[in-house]
Amino acid sequence: MRVSRRSIIAAATASGFMAPHSQAKPQRLAATWQTLASGYQTPEWFRDAKLGFWAHWGPQCIPEFGDWYARSMYMQGDKAYDHHVKTYGHPAQFGFMEFLRNWKIDAFDPDHLVRLYKKAGAKYFVAMAGHHDNFDMFDSKYQDWNITKVGPKRDTMAGWAKAARDHGLRFGLSNHLSHAWHWWQTAYGYDPEGAARGLRYDAYRLKKEDGKGLWWEGLDPQELYTGRQRDMTPPDGLDSIKAMNAYHDAHSGQWLETVPPQDPYFVKKWLARTKDMVDTYKPDLLYFDDYTLPLEQAGLDATAYFYNCSLDWHGKLDVVVNGKKLNDLQRRAIVEDVERGFSDHLRPLPWQTDTCIGNWHYDRPLYERDGYKNALQVIQRLCDVVSKNGNLLLNIPVRADGSIDEKEEKIVDGVGSWLSVNGDAIFATRPWDIYGEGPFKPVEGMMNEGDAKPFTHEDIRFTTKAGVLYAISQAWPDSGFVVLTCMAAGQAQRKGRIERVELLGHGQALDFELGLGGLTVKLPYSRPSFTPVLKIMGTGLTA
Repeated sequence: MRVSRRSIIAAATASGFMAPHSQAKPQRLAATWQTLASGYQTPEWFRDAKLGFWAHWGPQCIPEFGDWYARSMYMQGDKAYDHHVKTYGHPAQFGFMEFLRNWKIDAFDPDHLVRLYKKAGAKYFVAMAGHHDNFDMFDSKYQDWNITKVGPKRDTMAGWAKAARDHGLRFGLSNHLSHAWHWWQTAYGYDPEGAARGLRYDAYRLKKEDGKGLWWEGLDPQELYTGRQRDMTPPDGLDSIKAMNAYHDAHSGQWLETVPPQDPYFVKKWLARTKDMVDTYKPDLLYFDDYTLPLEQAGLDATAYFYNCSLDWHGKLDVVVNGKKLNDLQRRAIVEDVERGFSDHLRPLPWQTDTCIGNWHYDRPLYERDGYKNALQVIQRLCDVVSKNGNLLLNIPVRADGSIDEKEEKIVDGVGSWLSVNGDAIFATRPWDIYGEGPFKPVEGMMNEGDAKPFTHEDIRFTTKAGVLYAISQAWPDSGFVVLTCMAAGQAQRKGRIERVELLGHGQALDFELGLGGLTVKLPYSRPSFTPVLKIMGTGLTA
């Protein structure tokens, strides 16, 4: 199916497309923050789930050189540009779209990967529907540059969805497409220095008619690269890398959440694609890589559409939408996501942090220098997030061929090993009066996990379930004792009566003493997992 701007705009404005999910059923929720907030409550399945796995997979994984490759390969002086020129050629001749020509996914086995993630404890799985590179990783009706028509020519999203549901996991889609209109403007630039100085890159030059007789015949490169944006496409005459970088930083390099001022078509097409992925795959979760929601009113329209679809599918609101940097009203309408960051307090509403064991897109240099997070670090993040009423969404980068590497599998197995012993302290739990105690003091907000100091055995995180209090030490104490100072005499958390304390995975009653300094528990010599979890039983402990 070939689509045009005219057909997309017509589809988006027609009553059958922009209207509610079914004209026979009146729209239940209007596309306003106030209406969405008044009608929404986070579903219990998400509150119980605690752990999701994520496949950040797309054509930017082909060069195996990490995040934002498609933008950075067009920035002379960047390491991605240097790698690209050395490995593939100059981006004026070998642009990003050339990666798609021979992309093979011979190792793609979604059932194997989802089975692995379920064994590791995942309760939901999220697949990337499209990144800032504007390439749709699903059978898209409104973007011909998609994985069913270019490269692998296979509906991999259908494979992910089937595998997730076959293994009893909730299924989500992540949508990063709203930033493509400014993110791609580097591809319209040129080298400001060197032998190719002033030679415009492929996006600036290529038009649909240029593809006649070539592998991309019938496709319009501007539908991938989004077209030139006035005041963002670099002007002629920039004569240094420093000047070019400064131009990009000032114009297209910001994290823009506005609509493109000269391109209403982009917004209409984004909304059409988002509704299309919802209709086709019926996800349980829709993750937006945006502050609040994408593209102003269009993001609200997409969210209301998804919520009303849930009412049609399930008879209730049983889905989740993720957005970032929300205010109090917005947190009641969707579930806040804190990318690669922490909360410094126990949040009253459910939330999520997303992080990755490495870079978002597959990065071979990182693999080769053993740069991944280990299983202990993942578990520590999980325990911290869950104690504060949140979930962890963990990305495992997928290689271009659809597989993950052996180091990633080892990390996933390590997470599963710990949860097989201690999962009772994580899944279907709720927060206690306080999230924990100890010296670890994270800074609130996104993109700060790299600045955090390591957790220690003094860092304790609490959860509750069915009247039981769980105390998770973030490291094994060399002394052989866990001390909970929050239960010291006079503290509000010293309440009820402790009758028995066990170590998960050990099963025997442990010696403990409740004294002036708190609760002290003597651990056994055996270590059933790499951090200890105490199961504290009694009466009135969690009331």
